[in-house]
Amino acid sequence: MKTLVKILFALLIAVAVVNPAGAQSQKAIKEAKKAAEIKSLIDSKNYIFQASYMYPSGGGSRYLTSPYDLTVSPDTVEAYLPYFGVAYSGAGYNSSDDNGIKFKSTRFDYAAKTKKDGSYTINIKANDTRNATQMTLQVYTNGNADLTVVSMNRQQIRFNGYIKERSKPKV
Repeated sequence: MKTLVKILFALLIAVAVVNPAGAQSQKAIKEAKKAAEIKSLIDSKNYIFQASYMYPSGGGSRYLTSPYDLTVSPDTVEAYLPYFGVAYSGAGYNSSDDNGIKFKSTRFDYAAKTKKDGSYTINIKANDTRNATQMTLQVYTNGNADLTVVSMNRQQIRFNGYIKERSKPKV
């Protein structure tokens, strides 16, 4: 009887040790798959940064309830982002063109660098917009991202969100 109890106890311990290891390997596989998906999107220059929060330089964070994004494709960068902060000379709020960070650029510089931890730093500079706009996108392997926008006539602003695949055009 003592031998049977020892065997059952050993079996119980073995199951308890092996089960979390299997769950951990499943998590590692899922993370690796997500990292490969993000790498593919960055390499193809074909993705959308979906903003969830904004962090103005002079104020607290704000949760974004409407869909604001930065769309990157091999030949175009299009921004539709809100703006709160100080606007300097030449950047007013007098027309609908001056509201937020809105532009479509076909002439832009794009440079992506991979860091040691697997994250990416992407620098985008629009060359054909009214306000010279530089953007730095920090993308992490889990798909989360931070976007910093520096404009010539406005205070810097930062957004937090995630990267997702661009939807395919309907035919």
